[in-house]
Amino acid sequence: MTTTSPKKLIIATRESRLAMWQAEHVRDRLQSLYPDCEIQLLGMTTRGDQILDRTLSKVGGKGLFVKELETAILDGRADLAVHSLKDMPMDVPQGLQLAVVLERADPRDAFVSPSHASLGDLPAGAVVGTSSLRRQAALMAAWPHLVIKPLRGNLDTRLKKLDSGDYSAIILAAAGLQRLGMPERIRSLIDPEHSLPSAGQGAMAIEIADRRPELAAWLAPLNHLPSALAVHAERAVSKAFGGSCQIPLAAFATIEGDVMYLRSFVATPDGSRMIRAQAEGSCLQGEALSAQVVAQLRSQDAAAILAQCIVA
Repeated sequence: MTTTSPKKLIIATRESRLAMWQAEHVRDRLQSLYPDCEIQLLGMTTRGDQILDRTLSKVGGKGLFVKELETAILDGRADLAVHSLKDMPMDVPQGLQLAVVLERADPRDAFVSPSHASLGDLPAGAVVGTSSLRRQAALMAAWPHLVIKPLRGNLDTRLKKLDSGDYSAIILAAAGLQRLGMPERIRSLIDPEHSLPSAGQGAMAIEIADRRPELAAWLAPLNHLPSALAVHAERAVSKAFGGSCQIPLAAFATIEGDVMYLRSFVATPDGSRMIRAQAEGSCLQGEALSAQVVAQLRSQDAAAILAQCIVA
């Protein structure tokens, strides 16, 4: 492990308010570790930020939010990038690595509405907005009387669309609202039994170049092992099924003591068919637990559901 301290670090980040909050949080954590280090933010606009008139599943998926940041790392303009882990593709490009997973925030989905307290309070025909096929499938399976419509844009844009009356309610990640100091917008938190979180939801990750072992050592104090173990198990399940925005898939791990409990589902976009799987065991055996969950899903003909998603 290196005995020196960094002199200057550049953090690549998207320029949305939430992304900037996350980058500033990492900057402040690093500044407390290395007071003499000069730390700069490199704000960037990604294709995912530019394309707002179509759902992610139709325009290229999660990679649209990270490619420009990853290019900045590889060409030396930035030392590291801070991401919402749920926005990251399951395959990290050659030459890069996920060096750190910070302590996970609340991974649950949040129900946001100006006039209703929960999903169960919405009348038939109420319009609910979400950008996620996973959330869409879960909502349509549990509340088939609701109308689910696409919702794109950054967090502030989505809230404005709700407030303008385009939707009766919207579903967002609780962590984003909490991080931006808007917990009062959360009318209720959705139990994972009704909306199982996506792989990595609520977690922030730091990506760096493989060629920078000294940087990995400097960042190591920020890594939260229980969070890292959980999200890596979740991402292994997602990766086994393609890990894209084009399929409604959830994967969620919790750790109690040294035991990991891993749950997952794969569904059709309309929620008419949903298969579930779960496994539990040592938190240090996340890869094996992921393999068990994947095998269970495959034994329930996950391939047929995935094929239906691709056709849709």
